[in-house]
Amino acid sequence: MLQTRAKYNIGQVVRHRRHPFRGVVFDVDPTFSNSEEWYDSIPEDSRPKREQPFYHLLAETDESYYVAYVSEQNLMADYSGEPVDHPDLQGMFGPFEDGAYSRQAQLN
Repeated sequence: MLQTRAKYNIGQVVRHRRHPFRGVVFDVDPTFSNSEEWYDSIPEDSRPKREQPFYHLLAETDESYYVAYVSEQNLMADYSGEPVDHPDLQGMFGPFEDGAYSRQAQLN
């Protein structure tokens, strides 16, 4: 049986290793659980392994907000101490303290 352990926690602020966005983790899949179409849309030379945690993020760039689905290998912790300004944060999380958001309610 495959066992995976998520490196990042719900409410933690993370950033993408290659692309200029950061976000707040709001859910984690132990392994890839998105569509084949989504997976196949990633260029083959940069396609992540399926057998690792994948994170659902409330993501932001300088220009927009969106929900992202990112493999663990493509994330790193964000230690900037800056909050994320995604408009959906208030509905899911409490205040930003010590570099993370507290859960407002059980999400899953």
